[in-house]
Amino acid sequence: MASSVAPSVASSTREERLAYVRERYQCLADCDQCGLCRLFHRKDPEHALRDYIDGRKELAEALMAYR
Repeated sequence: MASSVAPSVASSTREERLAYVRERYQCLADCDQCGLCRLFHRKDPEHALRDYIDGRKELAEALMAYR
């Protein structure tokens, strides 16, 4: 299970951030219950959070792009 706190860009590797996104934002195949499709405007979370995964932005900043 993913940690409730996202790894910071400064103290994590790309692989750690990618693993966090994959674990934290898994598709539950139940859009009415999950809401991830609405949150990321039907984009894959790995695509939507690419700036975080690649270390260009912290997770909170990357998520703000989808508000």
